[in-house]
Formats: sequence, structure tokens, C-alpha cells
Amino acid sequence: MSAHRTKALQLCTRCLFTLAVIGVLVVASFAYLSLGLERLFTLDAARELARFFLSFFPPDVSREFLAKTGQAAIETLAVSAVGTLLAVVCALLLALPASGRHGSTRASTRFVLNLLRSVPELVWAALMVLAAGLGPFAGTLALAAHTSGVLGRLFADALENTPRAPAAALTETGAAPAVAFLYGTLPTVFPQLLSYTLYRWEMNIRMAAILGFVGAGGLGQLLYFNLSLLHQAQACTVIVAMLVLAALVDALSAILRYRLVLA
Repeated sequence: MSAHRTKALQLCTRCLFTLAVIGVLVVASFAYLSLGLERLFTLDAARELARFFLSFFPPDVSREFLAKTGQAAIETLAVSAVGTLLAVVCALLLALPASGRHGSTRASTRFVLNLLRSVPELVWAALMVLAAGLGPFAGTLALAAHTSGVLGRLFADALENTPRAPAAALTETGAAPAVAFLYGTLPTVFPQLLSYTLYRWEMNIRMAAILGFVGAGGLGQLLYFNLSLLHQAQACTVIVAMLVLAALVDALSAILRYRLVLA
């Protein structure tokens, strides 16, 4: 038997063993959690699901509720935009030392970034609601805190992998470190930083709508209020508004990224 065939058999055996272990873990997880998935495939479950789904239609399209939904959508958009903007500023300030290029606090700064992004947005929102009260301000702070950690790590990695020659050349000619960064490093990495920012803004639009469930304002809070009162028609209108808002922001972000690539 050739060495190539022996290696292939060993690889096949490892694959089968890995699949068997994954299968055992999946079966054990279902058994441990006692999910009762078989109840989802009964006729009564299908009828209840259909009845619940149909109760959301037709959506409420009254002028008064549409105005309220539009105001909540603008609030959600503002929360996501301001939260992302604050996060970009904080992330850039933290990314400079975290990249190892500016200052000697690389390890401690990266620890701060890991801490910020390891706490989910909903947890940040719950903490900010306790600190700042109900409303969009708490949602803005929650998005800014978590997104600062995510963008800070991405920015730091991008800066760390950027060629050092342009900034070093400016420094050797007598330019200040800030000037060397603005004209030597930032232009090289700016398209990548902008792409990361737009992508996170897309995600923050959806998250800003969800944060309302913990009292952070916007469409999420309006949706939670109507679902709590079993106002399915109004809830359907809010859900449609969420989908439309997310689709518009996705399209706008895609256009900006496409023009950025062409540029």
C-alpha cells in the first residue's frame, strides 16, 4: 500500500471519527435539553402556528400609527448612526496603542477592547438603562460601548498590517508623529476602516431596533409595547418598518462600498 493511500485512509478515519463524535454530542444535547421537537410536527401545532401568524394581518396602516412608527424609525436610525459615530472615534483612539505603533500599552489596550466587545449589546443596554434611564440615550451608549470594542480590534489589526515605510519617511524628514500618521498611514488604511464602519453600521441598525426591548427606545420599544398588549396588527407594521429600514441601509451601504472600491 502506497504512502499516499495510507495517508488518505487515515484522513478518512479521522473524518468519520469526528462526525461520529459530533453526532453523539448533538443527540446528547437534544436528550439533555428535553426540547420536545416532536410536538412541532403535529397537526394542532400547525394550526396554532397558522392562527398566530394570520393574526398579524392586515397590518395597521392608520395615519396616526404610521406617524408613530415613522418617528420610532427615525429614532432607531439616529441611535444607530450616533452610536456608530461615537464608536468610530473611541475605536480609533484605542486602536492606535493597540496596534503597537503608538505607545507601549498594546496589551492593556487590547484587553480593554476584548472587554468591551465580549459584553453583548443587550447587556450593555440593560446597564445603560439603569445608569442613564429609559430612552434612546441608553441605546446609543450601549451600541457605542460594544461597537468600540469590535471596531477597535479591527482597526488595530488593519493598522498593524499597514506598511510603515510612508510614515517612517515623513518622520525622518522632521514631521510630527501625528502628521506622519495623518499623511503616511491613514490614507493607506482608510478604505478598509470605512468598510468596517459601514458594515458595523448595518448591524447596529438591526441591533438598535432590538435594544428597544430593554427600554432603549425606537422601533424595538414600540414593538415590545404592542406585543405585550397583543396588538398584532400594530406589531406587524413595526416589523415591516424594521425590514424596510434594514433593507434601505443595506442598499445604501452597498452603494457606498462599491463606489469606494471603484475609487
